[in-house]
Amino acid sequence: MAHVVHTSSGRIRGVPEEGVLVFRGIPYAQPPIGSLRFRPPHKLAAWDGVRDAYTYGPASMQGANPVNQTSLALSEMSEDCLYLNVWTPATDEARRPVLVWLHGGAFLFSTGSSPLFNGARLAARGDVVVVTLNYRLGLFGFLRGKGVCGDGLDSTGNEGLLDQIAALEWVRDEIGGFGGDPHNVTVFGQSAGAISAAQLTIMPRARGLVHKVIQQSGGVVVRHTPEAADRVMHRLLADAGLTPAQASQLRDLPATALLDMQQRVTSRTGGVFYQPVADGDLIPADPFAAVAAGASRGIPLLCGTNLDETKFHRAIDPAVDTLDEGGLLARCRTIWPTADHAECIIETYRTARQGRGADASPPELWFAMANDHRYRAPLMRQAELHAAHTPQTYVYLFAWRSPARGGRLGAAHGMEMPFVFGRLDDPRIGPLTGQGAAVQRLSGHMMDAWIAFARTGHPATEALPVWPAYTADRRATMVFDESVKVVDAPLEAERAVWTSYTFTGGTAR
Repeated sequence: MAHVVHTSSGRIRGVPEEGVLVFRGIPYAQPPIGSLRFRPPHKLAAWDGVRDAYTYGPASMQGANPVNQTSLALSEMSEDCLYLNVWTPATDEARRPVLVWLHGGAFLFSTGSSPLFNGARLAARGDVVVVTLNYRLGLFGFLRGKGVCGDGLDSTGNEGLLDQIAALEWVRDEIGGFGGDPHNVTVFGQSAGAISAAQLTIMPRARGLVHKVIQQSGGVVVRHTPEAADRVMHRLLADAGLTPAQASQLRDLPATALLDMQQRVTSRTGGVFYQPVADGDLIPADPFAAVAAGASRGIPLLCGTNLDETKFHRAIDPAVDTLDEGGLLARCRTIWPTADHAECIIETYRTARQGRGADASPPELWFAMANDHRYRAPLMRQAELHAAHTPQTYVYLFAWRSPARGGRLGAAHGMEMPFVFGRLDDPRIGPLTGQGAAVQRLSGHMMDAWIAFARTGHPATEALPVWPAYTADRRATMVFDESVKVVDAPLEAERAVWTSYTFTGGTAR
């Protein structure tokens, strides 16, 4: 039986599925096409009659994912991509907690309609409302034009984040009709989605839209400076054969031509080009300083990383498996240019890992250092700064190792997501997570903790050990593995290496 909800733009019809009601492909802003390309999202126009919300909207424009090409088969993609999806136990006035998911994918890939992000089981288990969404990716959402082109192309480079804010404004205005509480909204995301969630906590434009945040493998670290973003704009103009004064012509090109240009420029020069810009306007120029100064004060935070994040990238970095001591030192110097310092860091990691009986070979040392550089160390710094003014700060470490590929993935980047959404029986997921009672039990622990946090701001459940708040003197961390336990200051010697390091962005997938 179909269910109809009245929104300010028109009526929406959803259907029951897996014990909840689902509404797919709800538009939350005008299609960002034609003259609206590279512009902030515009308010949605109303429609007549009842709109069927049975199918997902198109995914954002994107190329093939070089890391995991089998994870997502896009049936359709388009610039007309600003759609969201809602799973709810009932369209009543119960005012349930709302969880809004921001997908990862390096600000280049993925979609809120991935089967992995189906919110039905999370919504049913916790009596909560789950929302997933698309936002513009790549140069469509993160191309800064105003620094080089002025009024000719005045995009900020943060249009993708402005899309997210527009979706959250939709949630504020409409979610009550879907049984949700607009005053209890938890934004949760993974990798680039977690980075987005972190930025939303310090963006003045988003204040009041986000009440709690869960960051899975992504933090508040600076992504692009305006100067770096301006260099990207220059490269794209050169590829297109345009001057800055002619930049508006980019709005006239077919979307596929822009996607080809994006791929061409990236392949030719390397680097990470499309990501939020810390412009000092929409996003503070120094996000860590903003957190320290209290920009995110009062927003409870649950955050953490996976034990072996960077083993996810093994397929595109096969040389790491034959790394020797010389190669390890050379890689380490790309992070720490001073030779003596690099050697000291290697020895710190080697000694710490040997002390707990872990593999200390050059490949494993590099995975551990890259993991901390890209993911764990900056997120732990954010947690420490945030905890200084917001005691409701909680940290986890996901350590469940995948049985796939002979165990070579470990607890890789993204491995926690099927546990959080309860999608362990998907035939594409099961081989990665493994099957059995222990897997189901761990998923239940994580789902319940996320639900509890969304409801109260504290991830406490009857089945979990007492989960203390994170503080700089104790660093209490919930370790999610076959056994779930609290560990004070895990991997502390390695974390301490990065205390004075300046984090200025990097790849987030």
